[in-house]
Amino acid sequence: MYKTIQLGKIKTSRTELVDIAKALLVLSLAFTFVFSNTTLLNGTLFSRITMPSFWLMFLISLFTAGIGFLLHELSHKFVAQKYGCVAEFRAFDQMLFLALGLAVFIGFIFAAPGAVMISGMITRKENGVISAAGPMMNYVLGMVFLGLLLSVPTSSSFLTQVFAIGFQINLWLGLFNMIPFGNLDGYKIFQWNRYVWLAMAAFGVYFIFFFLK
Repeated sequence: MYKTIQLGKIKTSRTELVDIAKALLVLSLAFTFVFSNTTLLNGTLFSRITMPSFWLMFLISLFTAGIGFLLHELSHKFVAQKYGCVAEFRAFDQMLFLALGLAVFIGFIFAAPGAVMISGMITRKENGVISAAGPMMNYVLGMVFLGLLLSVPTSSSFLTQVFAIGFQINLWLGLFNMIPFGNLDGYKIFQWNRYVWLAMAAFGVYFIFFFLK
C-alpha cells in the first residue's frame, strides 16, 4: 500500500504526485513540439529547441494543454472519491514515450499519458458520471479560454494565441475522450447513457468544427 497524504478533503500519495508531475511535463513538452512545428521530419528539431520561442511555447503548453490534462484527471479522481472509491492517477510510461516520440518525429499527438485507477463498488451510472467528469472539465476550460479569447483586444496577438490554443486543445481533449472505444471515457458514458454521450459528443464537434468558422 502507498502511504496516503491528506490535502484537505483530497487523498493522494507520493507515487500519484510523482506520476502526475511526470505526465504533466512530458505531455506539455509533446504539445510544444506540435504547436511550434518542431520535428525531425521537417528538419527543424535541432535548430529550434535552443530558441527562447520554443521554451515560451512550452510554458504556453503547460498553461493550456497541461492544465487541461491535470484537471481532467483530477475531476475523475474527485468524483470517484465522492462515491467512496479509492482513486489515484497512474502514468503509463510506454504511452508517455510514445506521445513524446511521435511529437518529436512527425509532429503528431496521441495523448493517453495515464489514467485514474479506481477501486470500489460503483454502479454503471456512477461509473458513467465519473467518466463524464473529465471531458466535462475540458469543455468548461475550453469555454473559459473562449471567453478570454473573445474579450481580449484584437491587437493583443500573444494573448490571442494563448487563449486560442487553450480553447482548441481543451475541446480536442474533451472530444477525443468521447470516442466510445476501449478504455476511453466515451465508452463508459455510452454504456451508461447514450443521450448524455450524444450531447457531449455533439457539443465538442460543434465547437471544434463549426464555431468561429
